[in-house]
Amino acid sequence: MNQLDLVKLTTEKRNPETMNLDEMSIEDILCVMNREDEKVVKAVKAVLPKVAEIIGFTTKSLKNSGRIIYIGAGTSGRLGVLDAVECPPTFGVSDEVVVGVIAGGEKAFVKAAEGAEDSPELGEKDLKALKVDGTDTVIGLTASGRTPYVIGALKYASQAGCATASISCNSGSKVSTYADVAVEVDTGPEVLSGSTRLKAGTAEKMILNMISTVSMVETGKVYKNLMVDVRQTNEKLAVRAENIVMQAAGCSGEEARRALAEAGGEAKPAILSLLLNLDMKETRSLLEETNGKIRNSISLYKCEGRH
Repeated sequence: MNQLDLVKLTTEKRNPETMNLDEMSIEDILCVMNREDEKVVKAVKAVLPKVAEIIGFTTKSLKNSGRIIYIGAGTSGRLGVLDAVECPPTFGVSDEVVVGVIAGGEKAFVKAAEGAEDSPELGEKDLKALKVDGTDTVIGLTASGRTPYVIGALKYASQAGCATASISCNSGSKVSTYADVAVEVDTGPEVLSGSTRLKAGTAEKMILNMISTVSMVETGKVYKNLMVDVRQTNEKLAVRAENIVMQAAGCSGEEARRALAEAGGEAKPAILSLLLNLDMKETRSLLEETNGKIRNSISLYKCEGRH
């Protein structure tokens, strides 16, 4: 990218509200940052229809045993990895279901490897290593909208038959032409010129939260607003699982602990067994018939008069 191309990007422009940032008081800087962050919510709201289209792709992938794959460089890549690694403990999925790929590999998460973003060939190589196919959705993350690594990855993903999407923070982004669905969330110039870890990064994080959460809701990982497939990987999550069972089934702590023990620590079958007064074999059979959705299991049970 030449100098002229770079200065045209909204994310690289100077913010008129912070031209004297180095002379402002701490309180004034905090206030202006807070005002600028308010703009992010509005910017994300403007692109919700496009985000919904992406979720259509990701939900289909999950239902067909495919993957959600985030790929990006620098801050964008780290945000993708961050969202991906939170999915297994939250939704009880394998760490191969939502995958975060960052230019430069895992070491780039903690130590910048910015040069890696300039190679479209590396983006292609990293996706080839994952053996992507038509069941997967690949989402390219690039605040500038011009990162060669991400463009190379999306070009290859399309050739491999994947559904593709891009998330950028500039209008008319180059990366958008390589995606089936392109989200261009305009967060405006940063408080610190060009520092896209600020508003642009916040917008990307918000959208990734939406994509993973709603995709999991659509595939039965949530009952009401409870994370019923939570994994008990530490003491806090074990307590959370118990509380979730109590809240969903309206039972005592003792009943929740007993049901969880019978369910091998899994909250979802524990809840359904308590709600319908079923043994664990019947419970698991019912969940299998309804693709793991508690509400559908309850409806099927009542509709067929199994009680």
